[in-house]
Amino acid sequence: MYLSNYLKIKSKLPSNVKILAVSKGFKSQEIKTIQNIGQNDFGESKFQEAFEKQLILKDLQQIKWHFIGRIQSNKIRKIVQNFKYIHSVDSLEKLQKISHVSYEEKKNPLIMLQVKLSDDPNKGGFNPELLKLKWGEIQELKNITLTGLMTINPKGLSPKENSKLFKKCRSLADSLQLPDCSMGMSGDWQEAIDAGSTWLRLGSLIFGAKS
Repeated sequence: MYLSNYLKIKSKLPSNVKILAVSKGFKSQEIKTIQNIGQNDFGESKFQEAFEKQLILKDLQQIKWHFIGRIQSNKIRKIVQNFKYIHSVDSLEKLQKISHVSYEEKKNPLIMLQVKLSDDPNKGGFNPELLKLKWGEIQELKNITLTGLMTINPKGLSPKENSKLFKKCRSLADSLQLPDCSMGMSGDWQEAIDAGSTWLRLGSLIFGAKS
């Protein structure tokens, strides 16, 4: 456990930037250890793995669970039932389904829309121009709260290239009057902060290597 690493990073963050501890692949006990020193936001990307941890840790009511993985349509109801935050909504169709299911379940998840800012075949997300075009329609959807945008940069970029894409995301969020940007991971979090990130998704940097 890199608890000292976590505390060091936390001490450097501007007041508007929060850490999302990416706990996928780590055990419930490791989540508990880091929660004990004040970390309450945890990100998971596989529903079944997350749900098992949620059951084990159900007494820790301060924990806020964030879904950050690729969303499968057949898992949307379970995600809405069990996650307060959803960072990875990558299409209008999925957003509409989340809105519909949230209405049925009497929920109101906090949503970040995933945007695709580079030609990376491994990443999904809204095309920025299409997002702007559909923005009026998106704002009409019920039982969801749109709080920001999420992006994942391709691997292997230079700090300058990372920074450029992060600034694009921040600029798009500002143009849509969205406060949050979920961007920056263990390898590029400093560039993300400089570009205006409000949520850093940090895994190995704070949990250490997966056992």
